Amino acid sequence: MQVHETGIPGLSVLEPKVFQDERGFFLESYNKEGFARLGIHCDFVQDNHAYSRDVGVLRGFHFQTPPMAQAKLVWVTRGAVLDVVVDLRKGSPFYGEWRHVILSAANFKRMFIPRGFAHAYVTIMPDTEFQYKVDAPYSPEHEDGIAWDDPDVAMDWSSALRGRVPIMSEKDKRLTRLADFDSPFILEE
Repeated sequence: MQVHETGIPGLSVLEPKVFQDERGFFLESYNKEGFARLGIHCDFVQDNHAYSRDVGVLRGFHFQTPPMAQAKLVWVTRGAVLDVVVDLRKGSPFYGEWRHVILSAANFKRMFIPRGFAHAYVTIMPDTEFQYKVDAPYSPEHEDGIAWDDPDVAMDWSSALRGRVPIMSEKDKRLTRLADFDSPFILEE
């Protein structure tokens, strides 16, 4: 597994070793011991799978608040997304900053997202399947989010949306701004 640093400690893009031949491919998508050697210590408790039919489906920025905060391991098994995270940890020198990566079925990349980050993605290919592991179960009463177009975050979605209006849930259209959010996340040294 190759690790690509994002400039924010703990937030990593992972590239598994892929064995390909005329039959197809094989890869080890998760190995608890291997991840521990990389400094990723999670007890994943739930796997999720999302399908998006169209280009321009935007989901997020989502997170769960403590005590049900979630670390995530995310990847794409069909299609492609622009995957984006925002640091919400008070005391972090990167608070409010975003990082992004293209995740696709073709590049096999994964992103490990520690607790304390908001997560979003937009599909850049039709019929995209997005999968992720989380280390805490879904808890509706702890679910929260930041607006995808928050001017304080200033994420530039234009290369992915290419002039399209994003396709979003009504709930995601009503998410708050970072400036109005009192983050419960604290940077742990």
